[in-house]
Amino acid sequence: MTASLATKTPAHTYGRDLGVNFGADEAACIVTRSLHSAEIAVTELRVDQPHGRLSDPIPREDGYMLCLMLREIPNNVYFEEGRQVSAFSLPAGVTTIHDLKRDPLAVMDKPIHSLLWYLSRATLDALADHANAPRVDELRYQPGVAVNDETIRQISLAVLPALQTPEQVSRLFADHVTMAFAAHAAHAYGGMQSVQRVKGGLAPWQERRSKEMIAADRSGATSLVAVAEACGLSVGYFSRAFRKTTGLAPHTWLQHARVERAMTMLRGTDKSLSEIALAGGFSDQSHFTRVFTQRVGMSPGAWRRICLR
Repeated sequence: MTASLATKTPAHTYGRDLGVNFGADEAACIVTRSLHSAEIAVTELRVDQPHGRLSDPIPREDGYMLCLMLREIPNNVYFEEGRQVSAFSLPAGVTTIHDLKRDPLAVMDKPIHSLLWYLSRATLDALADHANAPRVDELRYQPGVAVNDETIRQISLAVLPALQTPEQVSRLFADHVTMAFAAHAAHAYGGMQSVQRVKGGLAPWQERRSKEMIAADRSGATSLVAVAEACGLSVGYFSRAFRKTTGLAPHTWLQHARVERAMTMLRGTDKSLSEIALAGGFSDQSHFTRVFTQRVGMSPGAWRRICLR
């Protein structure tokens, strides 16, 4: 099951190809290319019956894998460049960092459940360019040693439901959360410091144009980079300015706009809830009901009955 927002998957880097290296039959994945086609990907890896041997090699490339443990791995035997470098226990909730140029491998003799984030060198370079910052030389880490990074944990837990329901993944949400992860990793472990600052929000024409573009695409497939470019801004600058202007991230604003459109239809038409759900850009009625209830505090049906009293 792959919730991919890209069109081509390089072998053994993320998704099912990566899962096979560790003995998983399937591996849910989200891939985005918000920064000049640079890839950011997150893969959910679950192996309940490990094969008991060393994981298959991942082809060397200039990039990193950051792994959040969703399940404890006792005495994780870890190799880099053909040499065992650690055998630490990894509690649930911690993160390990792996340089893909160093041929990272692990003995697969215990069940695992992890989220594996992939950041290519092109992604780190594009991120620095967009932030008007010096490029990151490399991410700092100790091989096999876990870090307690609450930001990585929270971002990963936020994306986990999207991996489990790929049909409901909004392009704006995927762009936003993967960009946030990449920016945090580059700052926390690469020392990237942006010299670009948002002194104000969007200009009136930029706010109007961005809202029109976001609201017009009911499927949520419009990319964050396309909206930012239409406003003449970098992705990072636009995201911060949009939040400063509206108080909301772009994907959250889209959800609110969908709910408001649904409210209008609930009041003014006799269409069924399933028809309103599809017309409003929701994947199905259950998705519509869940989002509406979270936003309004009651189900669409209950809200309609109150309006029609």
